[in-house]
Amino acid sequence: MSHAVLALGVVVLCVSGCVWYLPAVTDIRAGVDRPRSRRLAAAACLTGWGTAALLAPLLLAGAPWPTIGAVAAAGAAVCAGLRSRSLVERGRERRETGRHWAVLGGPLPGEPARPRRAFLCWLLPGPAAAVAAFAAVLAGGGTPNGARFAAAVAVGASVTLLFLGLAGVRAHAAARRG
Repeated sequence: MSHAVLALGVVVLCVSGCVWYLPAVTDIRAGVDRPRSRRLAAAACLTGWGTAALLAPLLLAGAPWPTIGAVAAAGAAVCAGLRSRSLVERGRERRETGRHWAVLGGPLPGEPARPRRAFLCWLLPGPAAAVAAFAAVLAGGGTPNGARFAAAVAVGASVTLLFLGLAGVRAHAAARRG
């Protein structure tokens, strides 16, 4: 694949990523109105997207692959470092909030229910299980024909729908608890 096609793909990806980096810009611009952990997470987001945006001109210029790989690796390392620092800072902020509530004698704020997390934890294994079931039906003896292919598609779709249903039920239960 040519460098120009890859550069076009990177540009399209960066344009579509505005749902992540525009709120991150807002968090950075808000300054001390946002917690430090949130600003660090926003900086990690901007670093990651900035690295991706930097790859487009490198690809268009026809830079050698080792240079492109080095820029991508350096950006990923900085992004991971900022994100891990953000998580450490978030834990410190939660502990501090807990100490403040303890001094006030009020109930400690609990972790809110995460219905989206529950949904994803049950949904994401579904496609892998569906592909495995699809492959198992196709590999089941003899040469594949139209009927076995249709059965494999039906089994794969059924497994996907099963995991989708489980994910919905678990997300609903998490939302009711929270």
